[in-house]
Amino acid sequence: MKTKYTLAVLAIMFMASSCSDYLEVPNKGNLTNDSFWQTEQHVQQGLTAAYSALASWDGSKWTFFEEVFLGMVIRTDEVSNNPSSGYAGKLASFTNTADESTASNNWLTRYAGIARANQVIQNTPNVPGLSDELKQAYIGEAKFLRALNYFYLVCSFEKIPMVTVFETDFDKLIPSQAATSEIWSLIESDLKAAEATVPAVQDEAWTGRATKWSAKALLGKAYLFQEKWSDAATKFKEVVEQGPYSLLPNYADNFNGVGENGVESVFEIQFSGDRNGGVDKRQPINWEITPSALDGWELFSASDWILAEMKTDVTAGNAYSDRVYESLFFDDPNSTIRRPTETDPVPYADVKGSLTFPQYFKKYNAWTDKQGDYVGTNVSLIRYADVLLMYAEALNESGNTGDAIDAINTVRARAHAKPLDNAFTKETLRTQIRHHERPCELSMEYGIRWMDLYRWSKGSTATESMKTTLTNHDKAFAGNFVEGKHEISPIPASEMGLNKNLVQNDKW
Repeated sequence: MKTKYTLAVLAIMFMASSCSDYLEVPNKGNLTNDSFWQTEQHVQQGLTAAYSALASWDGSKWTFFEEVFLGMVIRTDEVSNNPSSGYAGKLASFTNTADESTASNNWLTRYAGIARANQVIQNTPNVPGLSDELKQAYIGEAKFLRALNYFYLVCSFEKIPMVTVFETDFDKLIPSQAATSEIWSLIESDLKAAEATVPAVQDEAWTGRATKWSAKALLGKAYLFQEKWSDAATKFKEVVEQGPYSLLPNYADNFNGVGENGVESVFEIQFSGDRNGGVDKRQPINWEITPSALDGWELFSASDWILAEMKTDVTAGNAYSDRVYESLFFDDPNSTIRRPTETDPVPYADVKGSLTFPQYFKKYNAWTDKQGDYVGTNVSLIRYADVLLMYAEALNESGNTGDAIDAINTVRARAHAKPLDNAFTKETLRTQIRHHERPCELSMEYGIRWMDLYRWSKGSTATESMKTTLTNHDKAFAGNFVEGKHEISPIPASEMGLNKNLVQNDKW
């Protein structure tokens, strides 16, 4: 146990650089906890470590995509697993166990981020030479990151330990699980602190770090997941009416590197093609999603359901919208994709006879690393289009369907999809949001669909179970889905073995 927690929890004491490009810092040699936390640079190093954990707990691009990212998308109705790829097959077929590495790496990644954030929160008040305002701003960033990690944990595992201090006594590193209500309260408290203390705009050198507005957006999302509709609508309204965001004119620029950290970006995981200093800060999505006929690895493909649904996303002239063509590679004369390390688009017709699957995702397919084969494109966690759609959902559930339609139409207009009319009721717009607007705008994006399905299967507005949705959308192996079990992940067996106080989730 000591070895594992040393790796995951004490990592920032020995950092020299990170797998993100939030902040580059030189190696100061071997530092201990006693000699660390003496300067503002030490605080910045601590924050860098906390941000870097968003990519993965061990700094590996493979852990990021093939474990954390893949584990968050492979079970959805948007995705079809490639059974020959060997990755996440049991997860995709709902035959996984608590021994699967995806749950373990998700757990380790989140708690590594929490541990590093806790160190910043705990030690920054005692750093000499910093104003109280600056200390609170740094602590606010760390609280944002802690809240973000707890958000993913509670939605993935539900009953989890709540750790808010950095412990050096290993006997205290075996906490029991907290009630989910306690976790949500901590998330809200941390985000309220962040929105009150973090700058509205970061200095250019710190582009990509959390801001007051990203804290507000995540707080709104936390309210939404708890069905606090009025609170969510109020918080999203602040972001929409007072925040610095707008939609990029070109939908594709959210995924090709052009628009990263731009006007639509609320918060992203930072990657970079720059490997100066021997640090690899790239990610491999361009290879993982591209068809093998174009030299890719095709770990998964787009499902028949998402293609059929997106084909109903049309312009006033009945042509497919921009988000159809920029999300999917499919049998259409206007559909193109790139090889993993080339910039020229390849028409579908050129490779149709060689494809393993009839359609693929193409988000993040653009090659942006001129030093190698992978990509330095950031991965969005929250973007403004998502905020508008969450705002619409909160408005609709609060009884303001008319304004909800307006928010949705703002998103549709960017993709040149024809606007929704005003004939929707609260119930029919709820269905439209769940089965069309959010999947068509946000397909294959970082865990969004699975967590949407999870929350919509619970609470007062649940209209069908996750299994019913997956079955109705022809998800392969939906028959294996056990209700009351597969909505969440098992507590990793490795963690159960290390912590005698953990109780396994029901039916696992």
